Amino acid sequence: MKNKCYIRGFGAFVPEKVLTNFDLEKMVDTSDEWIRTRTGIEQRHIVAEGQSTSDLTTQAAKAAITDAKMNREELSHILVATCTPDAYCPNTACITEDKLGLKGLMALDLSAACSGFVYGLKLASSLAQTEENANILLCGGESMSSRINWEDRNTCVLFGDGAGAVVISATPTEDSTTIVDIELSSDGSLCELLTIRGGGSSLPYKVGQPVPEEHFVMMQGREVFKHAVRSMVGVCNTIMERNGLSADDIDILIPHQANMRIIEAVGKKLSIDSERVYVNVNKVGNTSAASIPIALGQAKAAGILEPGKNILLTTFGGGFTWGAALLRT
Repeated sequence: MKNKCYIRGFGAFVPEKVLTNFDLEKMVDTSDEWIRTRTGIEQRHIVAEGQSTSDLTTQAAKAAITDAKMNREELSHILVATCTPDAYCPNTACITEDKLGLKGLMALDLSAACSGFVYGLKLASSLAQTEENANILLCGGESMSSRINWEDRNTCVLFGDGAGAVVISATPTEDSTTIVDIELSSDGSLCELLTIRGGGSSLPYKVGQPVPEEHFVMMQGREVFKHAVRSMVGVCNTIMERNGLSADDIDILIPHQANMRIIEAVGKKLSIDSERVYVNVNKVGNTSAASIPIALGQAKAAGILEPGKNILLTTFGGGFTWGAALLRT
């Protein structure tokens, strides 16, 4: 990136309710052993009745603003990456703005499925570079449980709810994290691999119509695995080569927390040993666009993002979309 931008604060939030694999055993034909051996997931957090994506992004935002040592009134933009918005209209960013007690900001949702947060990093960085006094709140938030078919054991075991947030500006602070580089890509010919079509203009609802399966996540798991690993490894190699880095120079790899098989495959193909790969999928599941910002927020809180570290983020999602970002603490 020609002009650097900086992350001044990190935050993460997951709802209180926990759904374990043993809970799922009572709901669908599955078992704790089957889920853990295939996904590495032990539990996931689920929104309570009446709780929505904007409630999650608001809490993550408050944590990020506090970590940035800022007042919320200093924010200039709110971006929310999500594929499970509160509503089609108004957007979740506007609702988050209101729940933060703010008015008058640019407030925008963006949709790139699980890649949404890394896509948002690019958009936020571009905004910060054109508006030198901007302080941009970027959230990734999902209520995936609202779009899960709880009778489909192949998908319902994978996903969880939560949100993460960062505050981005063009001006560094003493302990800010530099956004060094971002690389994004997509391939619309793979759009059928991972979908939530129901309610869109290509599959509209009619009053009184039963809710169809297309309302929920539908996924071709084997094909998703193959393209996800190939795409993330490729984009990581691109960004490392462009910045004169090798796998040995990466201190922490934070991949999209889809499942352990994908995480392990990406680390192995990049020659990054497991001790340098951040994992929380076992405790939160796949939280889609919230996955990487939750990981960043939890890693910051745990003291893992120490000064002088090269942090490599990588993601993939429906669309098909994918990307990587290089950070330096």
